[in-house]
Amino acid sequence: MENIGLILLFPLIGVIINGLFGKKLSEKVISLIGPGMVGISFIISVSIFLHMLSLPEEERQVRQTLFTWIGSGSLNVEFAFLFDQLSGTLALIVTGVGFLIHVYSVGYMHGDKGYARYFTYLNLFITMMLILILGNSYLLLFIGWEGVGLCSYLLIGFWFEDNENANAGKKAFVVNRIGDFGFLLAMFLIFKTFGSLEFGSVFSQAAHLTTINDTAIVAITLLLFVGAVGKSAQIPLYVWLPDAMAGPTPVSALIHAATMVTAGVYMVARSSVLYALSPATMMVVATVGAATAIFAATIGIAQNDIKKVLAYSTVSQLGYMCLAVGVGAFTAGIFHLMTHAFFKALLFLGAGSVIHALSGEQDMRYMGDLRKHMPTTFKTFIVATLAIAGAPLFSGFFSKDEILWFAFSNPRGNPVFWFIGLLAAGITAFYMFRLVFMTFFGESRVKPEAAHHLHESPKTITIPLIILAVLSLVGGYIGIPAALGGANHFEHFLHPVFADAEHIIEQSGHAAHHSHAMEYALMAIAITVAFTGFFIAYNKYYKKKYAEPTEEPGFGYKLLENKYYVDEIYEASVIKPFMGGSKFLWKGIDVAIIDRIVNGSGWIFRKTSQVLRKLQSGLIQEYIVIFIMGCVFILGYMLFK
Repeated sequence: MENIGLILLFPLIGVIINGLFGKKLSEKVISLIGPGMVGISFIISVSIFLHMLSLPEEERQVRQTLFTWIGSGSLNVEFAFLFDQLSGTLALIVTGVGFLIHVYSVGYMHGDKGYARYFTYLNLFITMMLILILGNSYLLLFIGWEGVGLCSYLLIGFWFEDNENANAGKKAFVVNRIGDFGFLLAMFLIFKTFGSLEFGSVFSQAAHLTTINDTAIVAITLLLFVGAVGKSAQIPLYVWLPDAMAGPTPVSALIHAATMVTAGVYMVARSSVLYALSPATMMVVATVGAATAIFAATIGIAQNDIKKVLAYSTVSQLGYMCLAVGVGAFTAGIFHLMTHAFFKALLFLGAGSVIHALSGEQDMRYMGDLRKHMPTTFKTFIVATLAIAGAPLFSGFFSKDEILWFAFSNPRGNPVFWFIGLLAAGITAFYMFRLVFMTFFGESRVKPEAAHHLHESPKTITIPLIILAVLSLVGGYIGIPAALGGANHFEHFLHPVFADAEHIIEQSGHAAHHSHAMEYALMAIAITVAFTGFFIAYNKYYKKKYAEPTEEPGFGYKLLENKYYVDEIYEASVIKPFMGGSKFLWKGIDVAIIDRIVNGSGWIFRKTSQVLRKLQSGLIQEYIVIFIMGCVFILGYMLFK
């Protein structure tokens, strides 16, 4: 039997060694342990994946139970792992891309005083993400879910000496707790409805239900999606993700590309049977996804911080994935999750290479003409940009186009979702090429103190960039659709995982049959829109060259630059009233009333004791007088009574 537990054991060993002994180890040893343990985990994942592929298609599930974790009454939860087509794909992404990010970190974090602590957190992040995707029950998934939340707090606020970084970590932690509360309630309802938290038991029972939009199923799926909204940064809980840029750039790549933010999409896909039984919830998921995709894309237009542009790009792309699973295109959502892991990790690591060369500068207004000084970073960044923009033959083209096609043609899709996704794709092409032209082309606007030592990054940084560039180019070929002469191997590979959900969707709605001609037409429109976004950016930021605006920006630009003032609205409507209420409870209730009552009680007893203690003089004569007076008082009382 394949030992699935080994996949997460080795990163955990890295946590223990670097966490306990890191201060005594050299940077070289830490650099071997941190990335090395994740590399071993990747090799084991590949081994188990190949073993799974050797099994008959209907039996491609490798299970391992370590022990019974909770056994109480009817609640029985085993500490067990499931390695199937879905979790196997995610395991390869997490360990493979995670390993490259670890290697990149060796060069990026060189000399940092928290070097051992950094790799401890990074290994722990990978461990928790693996528990999340490999766990065989909602409870184990939730343990990993909370674990990556903790790790995000630790890594986003890694440089906690700066209050801004510490506050960003706290913001991510608090906002995610809102979503996690929904997840907890969903688990309670799942156990009440199905008597189990184990995936196999829950989904086998659900697959035999015939009631569509059953109240319990709708409630469960909506509450699960509340958790996904927090973790995968959808409207209205997306606000933590742009602030996550406070951490080291490799952390941004890990969170945004291969781990935490994809957890919500994975959870919805894993629960596909439940969502298929609730078209009402799927409409909510698709609507929120589409709204997030277009909303975040428009914000990206006006950002000048290179990492902030990529952050809002991530929010937008996560919206695409939610749109996909919301219209029932679960395979398309996971396909885009995979390709996005390649090109978004590359974009963040490329941005990190630029920031590293510019001594920490992140404002694109102080960049320009970097392609001459950083040729490898530039070439790989261009590949990632073409992939995310949906350029033909690049990985993002196949996954994005599949989402748009299913948004248009699936029984639970509609042309409105397709149009919003199309518009978001055009905007994505615009802001990404705006980033490229402002950073790598035009005249140099680099500050003098950084200009004199501009150079390409070391090989520990550029080699991961090259590998990710190759994946960003060819990673989509496993999902070439039939309309383009492909067999869509990825869809067939994942089909057994989503077969029950797809059957329910087909039974509950009639899909319109569209010809390949329609698919070609929509594909051509998507390519045209993407090219239009590129052309506008080319005309404004390359042909005319970027220059500081001489006129005061209009209201629309200011609105986008200030991110629709959402943070300010939350500050005024939620944070300040909450802080004001807390201050009132503190000073008005706790200090003014409760403390005064407690302190007043002490004052009364103290003053009383000061009077009464004088009766204890220690003089026998006084005690005799008091005794006689007491006797006289008692006798007098008895006589006159």
